[in-house]
Amino acid sequence: MRRFLIAVILAGAATPAIAQSGLEGRVGKLESEMRAVQRKVFPGGAGAYIEPQVRAAQPAPEEIGAPASSAVYDLTQRVSSLESQIASMTGQIEQTQYRMRQLEDQFAAYKKATDARLSSGAAAPFASDGASDSGPVVPPPPRAGAAAPIKTPPATGAASGGRAAQVAAIAKPASGQADEDEYLYGYRLWAAKLYPEAAEQLKKVVATYPRSRRASFAQNLLGRSYLDDGKPSLASIAFYDNYKKMPDGERAPESLYYLGQSLMKLNKPADACKVYGELLEVYGDKVGQGMKDDVARARTSAKCK
Repeated sequence: MRRFLIAVILAGAATPAIAQSGLEGRVGKLESEMRAVQRKVFPGGAGAYIEPQVRAAQPAPEEIGAPASSAVYDLTQRVSSLESQIASMTGQIEQTQYRMRQLEDQFAAYKKATDARLSSGAAAPFASDGASDSGPVVPPPPRAGAAAPIKTPPATGAASGGRAAQVAAIAKPASGQADEDEYLYGYRLWAAKLYPEAAEQLKKVVATYPRSRRASFAQNLLGRSYLDDGKPSLASIAFYDNYKKMPDGERAPESLYYLGQSLMKLNKPADACKVYGELLEVYGDKVGQGMKDDVARARTSAKCK
């Protein structure tokens, strides 16, 4: 009988020890997983273990003669804390990976758009319009069939006293044909070297009369206004838009020629050569000998191969 009681007592005492041993194994495994996760999240941390934010509650002081279950309780709390920490860090890793995928997708889309823009050959330049690179481009000699410039008498007296007076001195045509009158007014502003005012007027013509034959003239002269005002980057965009949006317009070939001139001002002779080549390829049988001679001189200046 005594042996039976001793066996029962030993079995009862062994039960917490067995449970404690099993929990110790779980705790060791979880702590190992925690360190592996931390090494992945914090690769520069030299494997330093970061204490969990959630700590097991401190057990109350045991009373003498209380059951020996505090070790099991402590291990249970450590397991719960580690499981919570691993779940939290796993979620953070997944969120970080998701953000990385988003950034990679955005960069890939940007790279694709940029490559497509650059592969178009004579794409609109990206240079900023800061200080003028040099003096205004000297236009080529007038070609056969080109409209003769309208002579505008210089302002005199009070009209020459300020810029507003100079603009007011430019007469507005009144032929009754609105698109023609608006374009000729912009031309007169340009001829008077009032380039900012001319640019605003010519942009208005293109926006108001996009189907008029004068739209191609106005867009081309808009580029000339920018170019003569020492803004080759804005000029190149205006010339490129005229060629791209109105390829059949009467001033599309001339815009390609001046696009090449603008690119030369921007120190991009290789791009200018591409533009001159495209001009001859697309409009070679439509332009006069004067334009072809201008292009030949421009190609020589750009050292095109």
